[in-house]
Amino acid sequence: MLEREAELAAADKALEELCAPTGETSRMRCGGLLAYAGAAGLGKTALLSTVRRRAAARGCTVLCASGSEQEQHLPFHVVRQLLQPVLSTFDGEPLENVLGGWYGIVGRALGLTADQPTQSTQDSWSPDPHGVRDGLDWAVTHVVVRRAPVLLALDDAHWADRESLDWLTAFAPRVAQLPILIVVTYRPEELTYERAAVSRLAERHGSRPHSLTPLTSDAVSLLVRDRLGADADDAFCRACWAITGGSPFETVELAAAVSDQGLEPRRENVPRMRDLISAVQSNGLIARMERLGAPTVRLAWAVAVLGTEASLALAAHVAGLSTQESRDAADRMRIARILAGDARDLAETGGSGMPTVHALQFLHPLIASAVYRAIPAAARAAMHRQAATALLDAGSGATTAARHLLETHPGGDPWVVRQLRTASRDHLRTGAPNAARRCLARALREPPATEDRAALLFELGCSALFNDPTATVNHLTRALDEPAIDPALREAVTCRLAQALAHTNRLPEAAQLVASAARRANSADSRLRMQAEHLLWGGLHADSKNAHLRSRRLARLAERLTGRSRAEQQILGLRAADAVMRSESAATALHYADKALSPGLTWAHEDFGFEVPTIVALLYMNCDQPDRSAELFAQGMAEFERRGWRGTHLSLVHTLLGYVRFRCGRLHEAEALARTGLRLATRVTKGGPAERYAVGILTQILLARGQIEGAQALTEAHTDGGPPPPEASVLPDLQTAIGQLLLARGRARQAAALLSDAGRDLESRGMHNPSWCRWQLDLAQAQASHHPSQARAQAHQALARARAFGTPSAIGQALHTAAQITEGPQALDLLSDAIAHLERSPAAYDLACALTDHGTMLRRSGHLTRAATQLSRGMEVAAKCGADGLTDRARAELSEADKHSRGSRRTP
Repeated sequence: MLEREAELAAADKALEELCAPTGETSRMRCGGLLAYAGAAGLGKTALLSTVRRRAAARGCTVLCASGSEQEQHLPFHVVRQLLQPVLSTFDGEPLENVLGGWYGIVGRALGLTADQPTQSTQDSWSPDPHGVRDGLDWAVTHVVVRRAPVLLALDDAHWADRESLDWLTAFAPRVAQLPILIVVTYRPEELTYERAAVSRLAERHGSRPHSLTPLTSDAVSLLVRDRLGADADDAFCRACWAITGGSPFETVELAAAVSDQGLEPRRENVPRMRDLISAVQSNGLIARMERLGAPTVRLAWAVAVLGTEASLALAAHVAGLSTQESRDAADRMRIARILAGDARDLAETGGSGMPTVHALQFLHPLIASAVYRAIPAAARAAMHRQAATALLDAGSGATTAARHLLETHPGGDPWVVRQLRTASRDHLRTGAPNAARRCLARALREPPATEDRAALLFELGCSALFNDPTATVNHLTRALDEPAIDPALREAVTCRLAQALAHTNRLPEAAQLVASAARRANSADSRLRMQAEHLLWGGLHADSKNAHLRSRRLARLAERLTGRSRAEQQILGLRAADAVMRSESAATALHYADKALSPGLTWAHEDFGFEVPTIVALLYMNCDQPDRSAELFAQGMAEFERRGWRGTHLSLVHTLLGYVRFRCGRLHEAEALARTGLRLATRVTKGGPAERYAVGILTQILLARGQIEGAQALTEAHTDGGPPPPEASVLPDLQTAIGQLLLARGRARQAAALLSDAGRDLESRGMHNPSWCRWQLDLAQAQASHHPSQARAQAHQALARARAFGTPSAIGQALHTAAQITEGPQALDLLSDAIAHLERSPAAYDLACALTDHGTMLRRSGHLTRAATQLSRGMEVAAKCGADGLTDRARAELSEADKHSRGSRRTP
């Protein structure tokens, strides 16, 4: 390790901190992150090998992997190298126990479970990439805790597969809390846009990569004399330095070539060294290899094509050589320092003819790259095809073969299309949708048979839905245009296309698409499915022209349904939600909701989505059954967790369960859940609906807790400082939350303007119930100071709607608002009535507010004893809710009441 003292010192310091005893059993050692950057041949691999040896000598568990130019598109290739060896050391302990509930989510990514073909959509679920990354986080953390301290070493990170690199980039900050040291090496010149995260790994951890520089003349002289003898003269050594540019790899290879040629290391032999160095570098290397004979060239090509899969038997098969020819060629390349290792250290083959142990490896990645790039394009494509066939014959999976089929030329081969489609399904079940899309896009170029094109386009569109819904729209639109699409597939494509259009804010097109499909449907079941989809997407987009007609149609359709199919359940659930939003009776809403749930409503259904289960769960809260609502959201959370759906799905469930807790007055728990929902939402897509809901609900929770400045900072961070544009939604809206924030900051006119705009949109869509969305109650409060008559009209209308709905919480909230904009004894009567209703409801925070306002109003009216009673109750309930601001206000009002009470007793 000449002239690498600074780099090794940094590693030694990090290892010392990692392995040093803490002295306190309660304190866990923490790790760090080191990155070494440098051009090819500067000794990064040798440096990392030294660090690994030193870590092992200190008692570290070493996890190591290397990126590969040929395997960089094979998802989780690096992760498997890191974890498979250490997981195999948990002797006698089933991996299902080691990984616990994460086994089903990350087992395929780690190569621990075989993919079984299945025709059932429900049995072939796919985890999302966030779920897989979370599972890998857990698996690595589990290994670190059990085998601490740990060194994770990744060589050639610039060639790491994208899935592994995405995971490592997200995991790296955890080294501050875990006894793990991450060390990576990479070539800056090889970084692509997708892999730029490599160079940011160290900066994220507060340090900068250590840049390896070429060796000086003195260091090159030491290397040369170590290989050729101490009598190598200075002129010869300086020439070696000038010729190699200080590259350790080229220096060692040049010295080996000089030794092989029997040259004396003297000045007079310097001219011959230029020929020798050219033989070490790419063009000369190829010429040198060709001089070893055609079988050697063919074997070298096969090894380059196969990459890490290059066993002797498999390479011989791909090269078209006998076993003995391959052994002899391998011997020659090892002697010529093209392949690494002992010429005879080869794996024995089993009954399948495939090796059971080692793989052939080039001496250096530079050699592998040079050989691969020297293969003529046609020969390279043919060898990749041969490699794919051989791997499948040997029992390898379609994903391994697909890596080679991606490099072949299109030829209209149905076999290639089948293998790529199989690999795509396997990639999806692994949690690698990008890899799945690459396979399907290549299959489309083959091209497939006419009768298969629609199905392939459907699969391609589905694979992109959550990552690139715009691409999904394009692929699925093309699928519908295919002439040879059967009716069942057309129905599936139509429903998924409508979903994609909705995800890209094209709700009118989504509704129109399924409406047209319903008119063309050939069967009653298909027609009902399309009607269900139309009612869903049309309901999200409904305006003043058709909202009422949609509700009437929904009511007529739901009246005769029993919930026997998922489409019927969806319609019944939508009917229940419509009843809530339009302030029909809560009993009506619960009747249809119970029918929708009677057979059991699955949340994690890839064909139907989770929109209807979400709004059905939410309506139980509005009907004063928060425990049932929480039970349903917990069911959804468990299903999503089990399937590894830890993106938008899990974000919304956390957020809305937080909203349920908020409405019940459990503000501490509500805030934690909403913050988790926001964290999950922002790591998926910035500015998406899940983030919007999380910010809106968290803002309301913070306001209830009295944290006005925190609510202000939150909305500014997620809305660029201004109110968001209106957005069609049946869930709690961010605009309403910002209106409440403006009201809390005393900006009533601005709040009134914002809430009025939001109210017009919601009113036109039939969302009248103040329990579902309290825009009308907030608008009445905002208008009270400057438009009292309008405020009273809004409050009275909201109260009438709450009474029609009939739940104690809705009526109590509306009575409370009416009291706030009413003067005189009537206000006290309204507040008393509000408290009576709220005491029969689960709305503890609303009860605390009403009690505090009632006590305040009683104090100002001179009813000091009753005021003290109500304020004491309000303060107690507010404290239990975690409403700190309200608690302080009630305490201050109670103090004032006590002060006035003592003063009145002293008065003669």
